[in-house]
Amino acid sequence: MKYFKTEILNYCFILVGSLVLAVGVVGFLSPNNIATGGTAGLAIVLHHVFKLPIGVLMALINIPLLLVSLKYLGRKFAVKTVVCIFSIVIFVDTLAEIIQMPNLSNDPLLATLYGGVTVGIGLGLIFKGGASAGGGTILAKIIASKTDVKTSSVVLILDAIVVASAGLVFKSMELALWSLVSIYVASRLIDAVLIGAQNQKIVHISASKNLAELSRVISETMGVSGTLVKGDNLKATERKDIIFMMIDKNRLNALKQLVANYDENVKMIVMEATEVLGKESAPIHSI
Repeated sequence: MKYFKTEILNYCFILVGSLVLAVGVVGFLSPNNIATGGTAGLAIVLHHVFKLPIGVLMALINIPLLLVSLKYLGRKFAVKTVVCIFSIVIFVDTLAEIIQMPNLSNDPLLATLYGGVTVGIGLGLIFKGGASAGGGTILAKIIASKTDVKTSSVVLILDAIVVASAGLVFKSMELALWSLVSIYVASRLIDAVLIGAQNQKIVHISASKNLAELSRVISETMGVSGTLVKGDNLKATERKDIIFMMIDKNRLNALKQLVANYDENVKMIVMEATEVLGKESAPIHSI
C-alpha cells in the first residue's frame, strides 16, 4: 500500500512538473526566442526554423532517443519517462496552439529569469518523481555507458550546442547569452527542488588536545548532536581530536564564541550541508 501511494505521488510530481515546464517554455522562453537546456531548448530553436509546434518537435527529438535507450534504462524509469515526455508534449501544444497562452513577459531579463525558474522547478519535480524529461539526459546516459565521458560533461556539451544554435538561428549573440543565463537559473532551481533549502552547516572542530571537555560543553550548552573522533596526525607523531557536527546557521555564531572562549588555538572549519538525510538526535559521542 505504501509503495502504491509513493508511486501515485511520483506520477503527480511528473504531471505537475511537466505542466510547470510547459508554462515556462510557452509563457516566457519561446515568445522571446530564448532557449533553455535539453530538448526543450532545441525545440524552441527548431520551432523558429520549421514553424512546427514545439511539443511536436520535442516528441520527434525524444521518441527516437527513448527507443534507442530502452535497454540502458530501468523499466520503471523508462515508463515514467515516456509518461513525462507525452505529458510535456500535450501540455506545451495545448497551451501554445489550443489555448494560445499569451506571452507573460516581453522583457528579456524577466523572461529569462522566470523562464529559467519555471523550467527548473518543472524539471526538479520531474526528477523528484523518478523520471527524465528525455533528450539530453537520455543521450548523455548512452554516451557515458559507451565511453569514459561523464554524464554531466555530455549534458554540458549538449547545452552548449543548444546555446550556440540559438545564437546562429536567432542571429543574436545577446539571445544566446540570455539562453545561457536561463540554463544556469534552471539548474539552480533543479537543485533547490531536489535538495531543498538547507539551513544547516557542517562543522569540524580540531585540536592537538583532548576535546572531550569541549564536546561536553557544546552538548550541554547548545544541545547539539555530533561525534568526537580521537586519532593522530598524518605522521602519527601528534594526537588529534576532531568534533564533527551539524548546526543551524542561526546558531553558528554562538558556537564560534563558545569555541573561541574555550581555546583560541582550536581550529574550526565550516562547510555547506548541501543534502541531509536522516536525523541524529543523540548527544556528541566518541569513536
